[in-house]
Amino acid sequence: MTIIKKTLQHLTLRKLKIRTRMSLVLGLMALLQTGLLGIFALNYLDNSLEEQMGQQAVHVAKTISVIPQIISAVEQRDSDFLQPTSLQLADTIDARFVVIGDINSIRLAHPNYERVGQPMYDDDGDYNEPALLEGRPYVQKAIGSLGASIRGKSPIFDSTGETVIGVVSVGFLLDNVDSIIARYRTTLTVAILSAFLLSVLTAIWFANHFKKAIFGLEPEQIGLLFEERNATLESIREGIIAINSQGLITTFNRAALHTLELTDKTPLLGKPIQTILPGSQLLEVLANGEPQFDQEFWVGETCLIANRIPVCQNDQIIGVVSSFRRKDELDMVSRKLTRIQQYADSLRSQTHEYSNKLHTIAGLIQIGANNEALNLIGQETENHQTLIHLLVEAVPDPVLAGCLLGKYNRARELGLHLKVDTESRMTDLPERLPRDQLVSIIGNLLDNAFDATLAHTGAGGEVFLTMTDLGNDLIFEIEDQGAGIPLDEQARIFEKGVSSKHEPGHGIGLHLVETLLHRLAGTVTIDPTERGGSRFTVYIPKINPNHTPKSTKGSPA
Repeated sequence: MTIIKKTLQHLTLRKLKIRTRMSLVLGLMALLQTGLLGIFALNYLDNSLEEQMGQQAVHVAKTISVIPQIISAVEQRDSDFLQPTSLQLADTIDARFVVIGDINSIRLAHPNYERVGQPMYDDDGDYNEPALLEGRPYVQKAIGSLGASIRGKSPIFDSTGETVIGVVSVGFLLDNVDSIIARYRTTLTVAILSAFLLSVLTAIWFANHFKKAIFGLEPEQIGLLFEERNATLESIREGIIAINSQGLITTFNRAALHTLELTDKTPLLGKPIQTILPGSQLLEVLANGEPQFDQEFWVGETCLIANRIPVCQNDQIIGVVSSFRRKDELDMVSRKLTRIQQYADSLRSQTHEYSNKLHTIAGLIQIGANNEALNLIGQETENHQTLIHLLVEAVPDPVLAGCLLGKYNRARELGLHLKVDTESRMTDLPERLPRDQLVSIIGNLLDNAFDATLAHTGAGGEVFLTMTDLGNDLIFEIEDQGAGIPLDEQARIFEKGVSSKHEPGHGIGLHLVETLLHRLAGTVTIDPTERGGSRFTVYIPKINPNHTPKSTKGSPA
């Protein structure tokens, strides 16, 4: 039976549009409800009319039973008086009949004169025992010789009022009740059909409004979109959390649980965002409607990057969606790109530099200037050996040393000279200090010094680097021979996109330097030099206070 029912549903309802489905369902519900109410109302009305008619018949019978002339005629069994009197009384009270019988239930008066003298029970099977034996009036519904009727029967007492001498039966035919019920049935049928039509029209209007609210989609399409949406959320590696206008979580994916170090069984749906992520900025976006992009926040000891976008409907904010991921994942990609770029720059510089030297040496040999060729080879070897010897002793860390060697070759490629102070020492690098962040800071500052020197001094300009690890800080000083930086612009040069160059793609290096120094709890100062350029001094503490355990400083969502 269940299979047949499901098959019928599949063959019928699933092929209909949502508008047709809603019209049929609401219309049938209205038809069923009004039909049941109509049947109940008709039955109730039928019973009420019969009860009222029975009470009326009893009252009339009791009234007739106390008329002195009726009592006297019953005592004398005077049918000649009772017969016309009963007919007159029936006509007066608009009853179908008034029947009078003696103590033995023998008719003394009847609308059909031929039945006078016959027992009353042969008409309806009632021996009138409640009235004749118990002396009390009662109501009876029966089908007699005159048809179905409601009868009220009352005992007739003698003149002393003590002895029952007969019975009066007053009847109202049920034809009147049936006609009233039929009239009401017609009215209720019209009302039921009108309610059905009104329900169908209401269903059509509601279906149009509902379909507009769901962008004209059918329920099956919505279900498919819901499944696709869940699959899409789970396929995204970033954590996703969405809240509604009350700040309750409505959507999240498994990546969000893992990123926030929550278990898969943690109940999030319907929970206030503040109970899951105290201090969440989602409520701020919900209040002002301003999106937030690439915001750094800490959850415990984990730094996350979050984007928060308000969800609007009819120009009203109905929720906020946040996507976030661990910053170290971005840093990993950044480190790889930085190293690749450094390797590429170093290889390109060395290739270009050695290619020029080899061409020069080949030319000297071809013209017979062998001594000059040997001097050039010796000079080149001496310069590199001096720098390499300094880096080996002063900078034992291979990552930092490799960065400085690459920048040395880059400077020579540009026609500049990178001079490293021979008194520099950087042998006490903390193990926890990320080397990629350190070389990004130094490399960007050296690149900035190269650009400033080349733009102001030109080829032959010098850039100076001094390093020391004495004390509690790592200190790097980088001097250029540029035009210098005015005091009112020193604070702006670290802003993202701010650059003295007009070509697109600049204004990132110094901003990255400040960001990385902030992460390492370091600082950078800018001072003018005697040569007119600028000196950038970087201070990086060997013990980073931001690395110690701390309470949550913010929320990724």
